[in-house]
Amino acid sequence: MKNVLITGGAGGIGTALCKAFAREGCGVAVHYHSKKEKAEQLAAGLRNQYGVRAIAVQADVSDRASVSRLFDAVDDALGSLELLVNNAGIAQQKLFTDITDNDWNSMISTNLSGVFYCCQEALKRYMIPSHSGVILNISSMWGQVGASCEVHYSAAKAGVIGLTKALAKEVGLSNIRVNCIAPGVVMTDMMKDFDEETVQALKEETPLNILGTPEDIADAAVYLCSDKAKFITGQILGVNGGFII
Repeated sequence: MKNVLITGGAGGIGTALCKAFAREGCGVAVHYHSKKEKAEQLAAGLRNQYGVRAIAVQADVSDRASVSRLFDAVDDALGSLELLVNNAGIAQQKLFTDITDNDWNSMISTNLSGVFYCCQEALKRYMIPSHSGVILNISSMWGQVGASCEVHYSAAKAGVIGLTKALAKEVGLSNIRVNCIAPGVVMTDMMKDFDEETVQALKEETPLNILGTPEDIADAAVYLCSDKAKFITGQILGVNGGFII
């Protein structure tokens, strides 16, 4: 049975990811930053519904020492880690000229440095020694094309895409695959600040004329982490309904 660490596991997409991997029989480490109760309830539900090992672990992915403690806890509870899904992230809409140093640093440290720290820990501790493993990074379609009033978010997510491609080249000979999903408009809590008119406009801009669900992302993630995708690495899969083609 494979074990997976899902960062940001207590969020909308994260919850769907945790359930999807548990459904496949994986042991699941549900990472959270502040949603302790939700993460613990989710882990308990995974154990009860799917009969898998599941734990909730707190960490600030923007802090290397905190990430190291996260992996210590995963090691103690699960003993090994074959899959890493870097899903944790924050978002913010702001005019570029209004972005503060704190806004910029928080965005980059959480959305990009957090991926760097987690990848390093997983590779050093488990994947390179075992000569196997899969890393899946969650970026955004705005990392591919950029979004007005989300320059710092777009920059961080573009960095995740660059990291994915370069790392895949570096660790391929160690039988480790690294891929990325770039979601489109997905109905999660990150959409709560958008009014109904804006949401409808985004839907109409999407060729399939529907908005994504967390389960759409989770289904793609399970595939990319499975043996069915054994010849796929360094790829950016747009799960966006055709919004970005």
